[in-house]
Parts: sequence; structure tokens; C-alpha cells
Amino acid sequence: MISIEKILQFLPHRYPFLLVDRVLSMEPGKTIAALKNVTFNEPFFQGHFPEIRIMPGVLIVEAIAQAGGILIYHSIPNPESKFVLLAKLDNTRFHKPVVPGDQLRLEADFIKLKSRFLQLHGRALVEGEVVVEGDMLASILEKGEIFGRT
Repeated sequence: MISIEKILQFLPHRYPFLLVDRVLSMEPGKTIAALKNVTFNEPFFQGHFPEIRIMPGVLIVEAIAQAGGILIYHSIPNPESKFVLLAKLDNTRFHKPVVPGDQLRLEADFIKLKSRFLQLHGRALVEGEVVVEGDMLASILEKGEIFGRT
């Protein structure tokens, strides 16, 4: 299990955009399972939607991508010099809404690594039922390459 303190060492995200609370299990180069506790106090519930609070689907996808990012950082050499960006989404399906009180189980599996791109399949589950799933492509950059800087 990886705590939030350790997650902060790998992901560049911070409040209110850090969407992984804990890593439950991980097999570097293969798979990860993590948690996101969805509380009534999430800032996005102020506007999405005030009377029927539903977690935005794009944030669920981002949570899956963040879990995948943790897996990538634990699976590549010299992770401290890398920056992982979400490059593409395919076959993404939203099956059920996520509401306050839900606990998202975030899962991501390596599919293929080719050059600087890594393909993942991810899913989010609530009480064992898939609520979102899809394929993701991540781009692995050197930190100095971000925004065309070397």
C-alpha cells in the first residue's frame, strides 16, 4: 500500500486536482489498484450539479489516468527526470454516475510500451461495478522537454 505522502512524491498534481488517495496494490510494469474517496465536500460539486451532485466523468477519467501515472513512474528508469502526460483516450465508456459517498477503485493495466508512449487500459469501479472504463495513451517526456524547453 502506498500512502498519500508517497503519492505526492510521484504525481505533480495538488489540491484540488489530486484524485488518488491511496494505492492498494501495484505490480510495476503490469497493474495498479488505487482508491479515490468521493466526499460531499469535493469542490466540483458546487457546480456539477448543485441539486443532483454527480462527479464529472472527465475527472473520473483523470483519476484513472493519475493511478496509471503512478504505475508508469514505478515502471520506468529514472522516473525523477520524467513527466507523464495523457495523450489520447479511446473506447471510453461511462456506465453509471458517481455521487458523494462513493469510493472509486481505480485500476490500470499496461497494454504496450512503444518508444515514448505507453498504452493502458483503465477502469473505475464502485462496489465492484464498473462505472467508467477505457483505453489511454500516455506520453513519457523528459522534464526539460515540456513546452519545447530543453
